Amino acid sequence: MSLIRREDALLLIIDVQERLVPVMHEAEELVRRCETLIEIAKTLGLPIVATEQYPRGLGPTMPALAEKLGGATVLSKLSFSAMGDAGVRDTLRAADRSTLVIAGIESHVCVLQSAVDAVDRGFQVQVVADAISSRRPESREIAMHRIQAAGATITTIESVAFECLKVAGSDEFRAVSRLIR
Repeated sequence: MSLIRREDALLLIIDVQERLVPVMHEAEELVRRCETLIEIAKTLGLPIVATEQYPRGLGPTMPALAEKLGGATVLSKLSFSAMGDAGVRDTLRAADRSTLVIAGIESHVCVLQSAVDAVDRGFQVQVVADAISSRRPESREIAMHRIQAAGATITTIESVAFECLKVAGSDEFRAVSRLIR
């Protein structure tokens, strides 16, 4: 395990979609935390990729999140694992980043499978525990144990932010600090 280096990191938001979010545990908090993570990534210059699982059936990315994503790459997929989709895989490889910072839903399905597959493909994976969810809290907890056992790191929004910043006292530090208050 190593600390996140901003020049190596990419934020991957998985499947935070209109028909999935309402049934998630603490759904509003999940969306708010993903929005915060996106704002932090933008402030720090991290590339952002978002996925949508079968958008025809599950709807698009939540409007508030889509607005925050702005010009970020949003890719649809049918594979539960983001790494199982050639378009997503190619986009992540083309970004030339070795660390994936992962947030989204559902913890025990798409987040778990994406994280484990990414580790297997040589990425360093950091799953943001306070920005993932499932329908049931126990599914999320079990997923975090499995993700960690597979070699990924469990982290938090604040850890991501401050590991990327490295030092206090800059304009970026002040901007990020305002986002996480």
